[in-house]
Amino acid sequence: MGTDRVANPGAVPPKRLWFGLTTAAVAWLAAGFIDLLIVWHVCGYSATYGVDRAHEDGRVLAFAITVVLFAIALAAGVTSYRNWRAISRRPRMLEASATDPREFVALLGVIISLTLGVGIVWLSIPPLLIQLCVRAK
Repeated sequence: MGTDRVANPGAVPPKRLWFGLTTAAVAWLAAGFIDLLIVWHVCGYSATYGVDRAHEDGRVLAFAITVVLFAIALAAGVTSYRNWRAISRRPRMLEASATDPREFVALLGVIISLTLGVGIVWLSIPPLLIQLCVRAK
């Protein structure tokens, strides 16, 4: 066990806590929804006009959007970590007990940002390797 340190729970406004908790989840949902819209638009165009091409512009757009949304999820994770550092009395995250509700929200924001950030990365890989309409079938 590490030594306790002085924490200042009042230093973190509630808006910053909620930003850290919810932004990565919203970015993950947006990545999936936008990917679906891009594939639907590109493959619908191909089916309507009988065009069979690689759709490089759609692939680049899908990848670029997921990179931006990953950066947003990363910012949420960094914010949550800073929130946790300001609230927690523990020097290391592995020793966190998160008994205080604000500390729990900050720690949960770190975990959610980490897991959903990895999900966004996994969502960005298929447009690089597989053509959009092949993926949709």
